[in-house]
Amino acid sequence: MSLKKRGSRGGPVLFILITVVLVAASGFFLFNWEKYMRKGLDLEGGVYVLLEAKSLDGSEDGDAIQRAMAIISNRIDELGLAEPIIQSEGERRIRIELPGIEDQAQAMEIIGRTAQLTFKSPEGEVLLTGANLKTANFTRGQYSEPIVTLEFDEEGAEKFAAATEKYLHQPISIYLDEELISAPTVQNVIEDGNAMITGIPTAEEAANIALLLRSGALPVELEELETRSVGPVLGENALRLSFSAGVAGLIMVILYMLFFYRFAGLISVISLVVYVALVFAILFWFKATMTLPGIAGLILSIGMAVDANIIIFERIKEELHKGRTTLTAINAGFERALRAILDANITTIIAGAVLFIVASGSVRGFAIVLLVGIVVSLFTAFFLTRFMLRLAARSGMIKTPRYLGLKEAQASDQV
Repeated sequence: MSLKKRGSRGGPVLFILITVVLVAASGFFLFNWEKYMRKGLDLEGGVYVLLEAKSLDGSEDGDAIQRAMAIISNRIDELGLAEPIIQSEGERRIRIELPGIEDQAQAMEIIGRTAQLTFKSPEGEVLLTGANLKTANFTRGQYSEPIVTLEFDEEGAEKFAAATEKYLHQPISIYLDEELISAPTVQNVIEDGNAMITGIPTAEEAANIALLLRSGALPVELEELETRSVGPVLGENALRLSFSAGVAGLIMVILYMLFFYRFAGLISVISLVVYVALVFAILFWFKATMTLPGIAGLILSIGMAVDANIIIFERIKEELHKGRTTLTAINAGFERALRAILDANITTIIAGAVLFIVASGSVRGFAIVLLVGIVVSLFTAFFLTRFMLRLAARSGMIKTPRYLGLKEAQASDQV
């Protein structure tokens, strides 16, 4: 067999330049991935909460869980917590993960409270509810005491004006979830739809009450089934061990590819580094959360990416053994490998898609990372690896078949 047509002198320089740029850019992103990607509860630590609706028995309550999730999401967003996970489990349960928060009591005070606001007369008659509330804000009074200011809509303003006129110089009690929080005496008729809640002990409690009222009352009462804290030390240890295992596995894969496929193995290593960086970049773009199952999915997809390269290189070796030139063998090798690689990856894509559709939580995260990894592996194998091999062949960098892993007994030194 022969390897014909040496490339130009500028070819190796271009190959080296592209390699340096790709590896440097990918390496920079990978070494700083924690700055760009959010981490799940199992890596970051925080609070896990599982809630269940006490009653869902009518057609009008069919979307109560979804509405409750939206309200809880608004409450958590106003707290400024980073990247919470709020998902339904079955028809009656809501699973909430709050990475970065350690106070279970604070979490439940905000997300689990129904927050039904009612104004009652001295005889206990309901005069007004939070259904007519337009907005609520925390502020301070004349003597820096914490206050929650309320603003009602047009209908609420009319009801409040009528109530303050009827009960002038009498107390109107304000309840939040049937808990008395204030009972101010009406000093004058209030017609502009503005009111305020006083007598709140602390500024933190006042801010929480305002937040709950702004987000609205939950459409269904939720029962706390489970609440637990995940310590950051556990998350750090899990991340460190997972990272160490991943690096160790990656090093073994790199050594294997270099030993068996020589120069082609080096190109596969370059593609592998770019592949991992692309997976992280896409997950970041989709605002995905990295969890331990996600890392497992990434490691599995790395193995599949390496498998694709191995199939391609073996097909190229078969073409070289038939006496084809390097460039012809590369082109034929990729064409012959395409069917086998697609068959293997499509079956995995189907399994991953099923997991994504029917599963939830961490299993779904595993499926997302696996699916992204498979698609990116196909791109790097059939575009990046092929481009780099063809560039090296045209540049005369592949001097003998042994550069592509062909054994001594099968290769000829003729160029």
